[in-house]
Amino acid sequence: MTTVHHYKANLRDIFFNLFEVLDIGATTLGRGPFVAMDEGTAREALTGMLDMVQEAWAPSFAAGDREGTHFDGKGTVTLPAGYLKALQAFYEGGWNNLELPERLGGFGAPPSVSWAGFELLSGANPAVVYYLLGNFHVKLIDRLGTEDQKRRYVQGILKGHWGGTMVLTEPDAGSDVGAGTTSATHVAGDEYHLTGVKRFITNGDFDYGSNIVHLVLARPQGAGPGTKGLSMFLVPKFWVEEDGSLGARNGAVVTNLEHKMGIRGSATCELTLGAETPCRGLLVGGVHNGIAQMFQVIEYARMGVGTKSMATLSTAYLNALEYTKLRKQGADLTKVTDKAAPRVEIIRHPDVRRMLMLQKCFAEGLRALVLFTAKTQDEVMLRGGSDAPEARAAEALNDLLLPLVKGYSSEKVYELLATSLQCFGGSGYCEDYPIEQYIRDQKIDSLYEGTTHIQALDLFLRKIGRDRGATLEGLLGQIKTTIEELAGTPELAEERAALEQGLLELRGILGVMLGKLAQSIYFVGLEANRVLFAVAELVIGWRLVVGAQVAHRKVASAVEGEAAFYRGKLAAARFYVRNVLPGIGLIRQLVAKSDLELMTLPDEAF
Repeated sequence: MTTVHHYKANLRDIFFNLFEVLDIGATTLGRGPFVAMDEGTAREALTGMLDMVQEAWAPSFAAGDREGTHFDGKGTVTLPAGYLKALQAFYEGGWNNLELPERLGGFGAPPSVSWAGFELLSGANPAVVYYLLGNFHVKLIDRLGTEDQKRRYVQGILKGHWGGTMVLTEPDAGSDVGAGTTSATHVAGDEYHLTGVKRFITNGDFDYGSNIVHLVLARPQGAGPGTKGLSMFLVPKFWVEEDGSLGARNGAVVTNLEHKMGIRGSATCELTLGAETPCRGLLVGGVHNGIAQMFQVIEYARMGVGTKSMATLSTAYLNALEYTKLRKQGADLTKVTDKAAPRVEIIRHPDVRRMLMLQKCFAEGLRALVLFTAKTQDEVMLRGGSDAPEARAAEALNDLLLPLVKGYSSEKVYELLATSLQCFGGSGYCEDYPIEQYIRDQKIDSLYEGTTHIQALDLFLRKIGRDRGATLEGLLGQIKTTIEELAGTPELAEERAALEQGLLELRGILGVMLGKLAQSIYFVGLEANRVLFAVAELVIGWRLVVGAQVAHRKVASAVEGEAAFYRGKLAAARFYVRNVLPGIGLIRQLVAKSDLELMTLPDEAF
């Protein structure tokens, strides 16, 4: 394998989840839309992608951060040189085909395999990965576009490696998307002229690929207020003629570039529409259904953000692990009074071992959560897509899990990256090691695509509330089944008891919240984050214990290297159920004792 730079992947754990725990070789691959891919092909594809990112993506991680993007003041953004090499390697290797269906010339990989690949990309260089959004746009246009829009855009994106953006935020309308004022004036057919200013547009311009397709939310003249009045438009950087050829520069122009604490190689742009040149756009699908259409992009982005956070924690942990095995400092604690005692590697110190295991159980637990969610997306597609009646339960479960993947992962990883840095001591604070950049690059994850609290409100009010908890009950029922199965494995009795207690405590939290909600909606605002954390921590614990079940069955007969891996899975699950799951009981106490004093406190008292 190519020399590793900063990035340390855990392909063994990815394969463990995909093929030993989720068993996609038997349940997903070779079936339905994934008929062309078998387990051997999936393993080979992910191994090849890892080689590619180590060769072409990881080397520009730090260099691209130092160099940053460059804006000429006239609407053009140029990327760090290493990013162009990374994108070229991605497309020349055909890696864009991994997530594309066969009918679009792709490999036909299921979401479980595609998201595993996304982990490798975002772990190696997170600032580069969102320059690939055009690859998702082609699937969206193929699904939602008119026949004319498909003819003009699909092959152009595929052959020209066009970029893609999602354009929602405005200077005075951030998370409150429905307050947007960008307007759309009808010209003829599905063509409109857009006017307005959008802000925080990820990769709003860059110098790779022959075009960029912006998906823009705007309000047609005469449309109502709020999100329901918004429509979605295809707005290209260069106009796409009816025959698919590129025409004149369109009036969607970058007018400013944000200077950020992290992901500095990702161009975060102000995009001005229709200021000097008409900004031409096509109404997606010829229908005014903008927020529902855009949510398909948002949900993809939220899954990507959560996966990116998990990938960052994983490589941070593995970097910290390597350092603690090499760095010698201090004597063994049992010999601390012996001034002549030999210095030991810091992994021998109890607190360092505690920090390492905390990172390990969350890095692997979050990966298990992400891939379980991805497997749920497999099920949606295997059952005919979200419009098929038999797929609705899987679709609802995916919707329930996304706030956990995005909201909890992004919040928890930021906290744990400080633990990764702590393992390095003062050296971790320096640019010699990647942890300080990991922290800067990851912090954005709890902010964009819906802040942590927005994810929490979405979970409680929409994902749990809309079907009166039926989908959540289905998920908790799966956890209950695992608890029952564990009765036959006395070696995992502690894990079984902890899961059972965690399930009891979560049900208590939900019961308390229903009573609080009857008193005031403010209780949801005050406590929804805790509900999100409790649900996520129970589900992560469950997935770790399911992995421990598999490891328990295999460890005794495994060869030494594999046995060590399985022992690590058992140790991570046990550490988690002892040190994390009991916190759900504390959350229950805090929620029960909550009041509305903060809401009546005068502003001047803050």
